[in-house]
Amino acid sequence: MSTTPNARGTQSDDPDAAPWWRRAVVYQVYLRSFADANGDGTGDIAGLRSRLPYLADLGVDAIWLNPWYASPLRDGGYDVADFREIDPRFGSTAEAVELIAECHDHGIRVIVDIVPNHTSSEHEWFHAAVIAGPGSAERSRYHFLPGRGPGGSEPPTDWPSVFGGPAWTRLNDHPDDGEWYLHLFDPSQPDLNWDHPGVHAEFHDILRFWLDRGVDGFRVDVAHGLVKHPTYADLDDRPPHVQAATVHDHPFWDRDGLHDIYRSWRSVLDEYDDRMMVAEATIHASRYPLYLRPDEFHQAFDFDLLRAEWSAKDVGEIVHRAVATAASVGSNPTWVLSNHDVMRHATRFGLPHGVDLATWSVTGPHDLLDAGLGRRRARAAALVALALPGSTYLYQGDELALPEVWDLPPEVLDDPVWTRSGHTEKGRDGCRVPMPWSADGPSLGFGDGPPWLPQPASFAELSVESQTADPDSTLELYRRAIALRRELLVDDEQVAELDLGADVLAFERGAGLRSVTNMGASPIAMPTGELLLSSDPALAATAVELPPDVTVWVR
Repeated sequence: MSTTPNARGTQSDDPDAAPWWRRAVVYQVYLRSFADANGDGTGDIAGLRSRLPYLADLGVDAIWLNPWYASPLRDGGYDVADFREIDPRFGSTAEAVELIAECHDHGIRVIVDIVPNHTSSEHEWFHAAVIAGPGSAERSRYHFLPGRGPGGSEPPTDWPSVFGGPAWTRLNDHPDDGEWYLHLFDPSQPDLNWDHPGVHAEFHDILRFWLDRGVDGFRVDVAHGLVKHPTYADLDDRPPHVQAATVHDHPFWDRDGLHDIYRSWRSVLDEYDDRMMVAEATIHASRYPLYLRPDEFHQAFDFDLLRAEWSAKDVGEIVHRAVATAASVGSNPTWVLSNHDVMRHATRFGLPHGVDLATWSVTGPHDLLDAGLGRRRARAAALVALALPGSTYLYQGDELALPEVWDLPPEVLDDPVWTRSGHTEKGRDGCRVPMPWSADGPSLGFGDGPPWLPQPASFAELSVESQTADPDSTLELYRRAIALRRELLVDDEQVAELDLGADVLAFERGAGLRSVTNMGASPIAMPTGELLLSSDPALAATAVELPPDVTVWVR
């Protein structure tokens, strides 16, 4: 059996060893915003390679790369024009292979995004489909339908786009044609038809292409959306987003036919040693076990913690449910606080309960934000996530407590959500602002020139340079927490919930480490034991009280 570097760069072919992904700290790299080596304002592979020592020092076990494929970048790279070529703005396929090998040299695994629900409208398949016309074999790879109403002038169904407006666009440039094509997201992202055998064959080949080049896993985008109702039934009174309720036979989310696809994908991964795939599936909690069966996904993102309010009761219930659900099918939980699609949690935790996060940056009132409280809770939440069993996925900048840049001016916004929502939602650009590496310079160390999105002045004091070696900084807190996690918490997957009061989230791991978070408004008694780590740098080992919004690890 061949082996690959394990989480810290050594070799392991012990059949009894837990797979690396079950207990990994995975760092999400939004390549466009991570590090720019050539000064064009866009992050690239060379920039990432230059920062690998930073990631190794942070202690992460793997990186997850958002799409880096050839793309018009109308949706941040999730509109893929060629799944086997790296976009020239990021580098080349040869550089990607070199990066993967260099990551392995640092003991870091590589997970890449795969986008099977749709292609770019610039993909050669879609160009061929438009030219070929109605009823053609080329169009059968996508979802083309005639419209309803007079002259077919209305969309074929009532399905909405996730980004706003209808999920159908008419080929108005072809008046003798006039068919509509489906796009659950932007019109530049036509949905593939997974009833077509050629689509299956193509993605099997894409998986093998990247596995042969050394990738360790895949994050599967919109894993719950590939299969559509065979007769394109209207939504009627069903919710457009399946996470709103348990929905039987939803026309385009979480359909049972998905699982045959993923069983076939799993068979491809099983041809290789030590590879994995994780599902981005925004589904009702009761459905997760279906995706985590032994012959399907290794993991599925659980976004309930990401959406949770600051409440010991709510977070405790999420932890209990996630651990039990994953264990029931032999998998393990994944913990996520932020990613490239949502408001950064350092800002989210500073807003009152009930604020509409999607529209707040536009409509306000902006004085509702308590930025200091958000940072304090973000540090506390980080220790919770890193103490739990399973895998923790960090979004770049989490370790710096970067806030959401919610006040980006409209003229720089790039996310299609801004336009598709009729300018009622700014979209996701605020969490994608480039990383600050130094306290000065034209892009705070991101590159030699202005970045593709402007950084606020406040990023300077949050930069890697400003926080390194400061024992009170969030960066050093993450470094210590990840090191302690590896030392004390990766040899078991057990967790015992502790009842220390209604406003206290507390649990114990097998090493005797207890994580205690005061999520109430008043101090509580300090838990007994040796204080290993505190999210509040001012908390002394001799303290008798645990202040609000603080997590401690004690043993």
